[in-house]
Amino acid sequence: QVQVVESGGGLVQPGGSLRLSCGVSGTIGKIMAIRWYRQAPGKEREWVATTTTDNTTNYEDSVKARFIASIDNNNERRLYLQMHSLKPEDTAVYFCDWAIYMGDITYDYWGQGTQVTVSS
Repeated sequence: QVQVVESGGGLVQPGGSLRLSCGVSGTIGKIMAIRWYRQAPGKEREWVATTTTDNTTNYEDSVKARFIASIDNNNERRLYLQMHSLKPEDTAVYFCDWAIYMGDITYDYWGQGTQVTVSS
């Protein structure tokens, strides 16, 4: 069974940094991409970043130059999201989504999310 787990969230002051981690376990096929999303209270889930297996990442404009997503050099099943210069509007539950190709179909596997709160 495929399982996705995010970690690393917490409370941080404005201007601070956090590093989120997301891992996938179980029997999987080819990893196509890993996406980060976030959902703030009362808002819809929004896309944050997409990383492909060549470690190339596209970012949503509001996080560009502040967030850096990268695949673990020693473990392709782990992805990090380093967040700098955090703002109160970054407060949200952060989710990762692994797009995995198996048997001619690409499946999306989601974690339960990790809470990030930016507040003084």
